Amino acid sequence: MNLHTPHCRTHQRSTNHQKMERQNQSSSLTCENLPSFLSSFVDTFVDFSVSGLFLPQQQQIPQQPLQTHYPSPNRLVAIGDLHGDLEKSKQAFRLAGLIDGSDRWCGGSTTVVQIGDVLDRGGEELKILYFLEKLKREAVKSGGQLITLNGNHEIMNIEGDFRYVTKKALEEFDVWAYWYDIGNKMKSLCHGLEIPKNPFHGIPPSFHRVPEEFSHSIRARIAALRPDGPISRRFLANNLTVLVVGDSVFVHGGLLEKHVDYGLQRINDEVRDWINGSMGQRAPEYCRGRNAVVWLRKFSDEFAKNCDCSLLEHVLATIPGAKRMIMGHTIQEIGINGACDNRAIRIDVGMSKGCINGLPEVLEIDRNSGLRVLTSNPMYQNKNQYAQTKEGLGLLIPEHGPKQVEVKA
Repeated sequence: MNLHTPHCRTHQRSTNHQKMERQNQSSSLTCENLPSFLSSFVDTFVDFSVSGLFLPQQQQIPQQPLQTHYPSPNRLVAIGDLHGDLEKSKQAFRLAGLIDGSDRWCGGSTTVVQIGDVLDRGGEELKILYFLEKLKREAVKSGGQLITLNGNHEIMNIEGDFRYVTKKALEEFDVWAYWYDIGNKMKSLCHGLEIPKNPFHGIPPSFHRVPEEFSHSIRARIAALRPDGPISRRFLANNLTVLVVGDSVFVHGGLLEKHVDYGLQRINDEVRDWINGSMGQRAPEYCRGRNAVVWLRKFSDEFAKNCDCSLLEHVLATIPGAKRMIMGHTIQEIGINGACDNRAIRIDVGMSKGCINGLPEVLEIDRNSGLRVLTSNPMYQNKNQYAQTKEGLGLLIPEHGPKQVEVKA
């Protein structure tokens, strides 16, 4: 066949046209067509490099309105201040049968409240934030939920108050900054993706009275935790500051009548707006000072006689259906206990090694059996007032406060 005939030339042009179409299709398969896939891959890579965890996949949806009031669940567990101690945090969750030996959620439909103060005093703050986020996603799939609150140390760090940060924690944020920067560089290589925001923008290179060796770590912590920072927006913005579950009010420090009058939902919404960067650098007034919702100690003094029970009674009366206020913030060396006829329940046992290295304890509220304390304290092993359950828990009814149950961590 003569290759120069009109028929062959037409066939050749058609073949070349098909090749060009395939090349154009190939060249159009850029990052611009796969932004969510690429961003998700990079974020997963960074998350694992920082925390060692693969977070369960979650559908990307716009930020939802915060929910302040929840109905009473069949089983409610409250966990106190964690302060950067990952192992003690896991022990607390295991005490309540919420995670298995592989640290996966096994709490079924249980509702869990963590009362705040994940940050400061310990060196595994980010690892705990990732751990809690993983459990939140796993719990939802099982019909349960984990609700986290802001404590005074979350507020302090978002404001840039790092008085209680440890050297190990600074190193952890150095690691985060390294991998976060790598992730941003990976995203910036892809044409069609939005250029990542520089988290260090506006942060000075050094600080007065801060040794040069810590300057980068301080910059990384500010970048991560300041309002609209990558860590604060992702892990802290959806925390509640005040929570009502059934007849129990949860708050890190305590509530006064003026806080209730201001509006619990309003407090939650405004704190989230502040963390998201839309209300300036300083926290709302009700989060600052000795009478702030995250700082108050009027109902948490270890000596019950020093608690203002009449004031507490008055505050609870302004919240429909509320029977008790459950608080952290003030370390209870004797363990979880109740004051004011159990209308004030204090659950911060100082479990972190950065506090008093207290033995983990958690509060359980069962719809049928009421309040009890799950504890790893061995002193209850030798008591005679045991009522064995099928889980082998020892039940002790102390003179004051909720029941205590011994469970080995």
